[in-house]
Amino acid sequence: MSGHFGPEFFEGNRAKLRSLFRGTAPIVLTANGLLQRSGDTAYSFQQDSSFWYLTGINDPNLIVVLDKYKEYFILPPREHVQEIFDGSIEIEKITKTSGINTVLDNKTGWKQLITRLKRVKHIATLAASPEFVPHIGMYTNPARATLIEKIKAIAPDAKLLDLAPHLIRLRMVKQPAELAALQTAIDITTHTLKDVAKKLAKYNWEYEVEADITAGFRKRGAGGHAYQPIIASGSNACTLHYIANNAALDDKKLLLMDVGAEVEHYGADITRTYAIAKPSKRIRTVYDAVKDIQQYALGLLKPGLMIKTYEHKTLHYTGEKLRELGLIKVINKESVHKFCPHSVSHFLGLDVHDAGDYERPLENGMVLTVEPGIYIPEEKIGIRIEDDALITLKGNTNLSLKCPKNLC
Repeated sequence: MSGHFGPEFFEGNRAKLRSLFRGTAPIVLTANGLLQRSGDTAYSFQQDSSFWYLTGINDPNLIVVLDKYKEYFILPPREHVQEIFDGSIEIEKITKTSGINTVLDNKTGWKQLITRLKRVKHIATLAASPEFVPHIGMYTNPARATLIEKIKAIAPDAKLLDLAPHLIRLRMVKQPAELAALQTAIDITTHTLKDVAKKLAKYNWEYEVEADITAGFRKRGAGGHAYQPIIASGSNACTLHYIANNAALDDKKLLLMDVGAEVEHYGADITRTYAIAKPSKRIRTVYDAVKDIQQYALGLLKPGLMIKTYEHKTLHYTGEKLRELGLIKVINKESVHKFCPHSVSHFLGLDVHDAGDYERPLENGMVLTVEPGIYIPEEKIGIRIEDDALITLKGNTNLSLKCPKNLC
């Protein structure tokens, strides 16, 4: 599925970046690089979101240079054998998509850029993430670090300026084309979840549910999943990012599905929790508590609200519900986080946990998830309800309102 984004979108984003940056330093940015899966096989390529936001290009290893009013791409070096197996880079498509008319081969491009970099005192780029992020146990794409290392070798005395604050500021507020892509992804996710919910009793395994969701996304025009789907039965739902999706289903248990279709890089993020058979009174009570917390949170969201204030108020309200459920006696951060250990909201857009400044007040055009949950491992109960909300001048609009929240 395509059609939401033309070259004017990317041209406009580059113009806005220049307006925010205001400096005269050349801007040098890199696409993500391919990552080895095994042998000579790569993982499916995922473009650097900010690179795509400025160019619309999905090819790996390209460099884009924005230097005053001059814009150009530098192609990566390519062996002939790579051309045979992967095909050639489509230069005409690159220029048509991005609105950047100059595409230079690797040798010519770097010769031009090196000459420029040696003459400047400042160079703007995006800072590299740490090679390894311990709290999520994840290695990062090395493309930015490689680019920065090369820039420093060329211009060791130049000061590097990080463009991240400017790009975060731009990406936080969604433009009409972005909202259209997001809504399409949300609608595809909604229709798919409706289909799956109708036949829950026919599934025997979590992976069967995942397979139908994948098929539902693809046949409705999505590129696939915006993130690894979570299909968690029973106590598996108490592992927040459970992605094994291979356990047997039990009609006495709940099934939590945290999924989102991706359309032109923009992803939905919706969670529904269903009872496979008739739920117990305890399950209904916990489910109603989570639903009530979400309605409270949605009632708070509006322009000018600080995320910190919003999270604090929602945490206290969650504590009241946990106390009613007999799970805690005293409401504080520690007691609440025992049964709800994650934040209620995050920004949504190009990334499922999208770029955002959590120290800024909310503004018209921002999109956030609203996903309270209660997890009780001792009772094998994990319930989360998640919707995607657009901040509007009057408050907010639930973009996934049409996705039913019935327990059964």
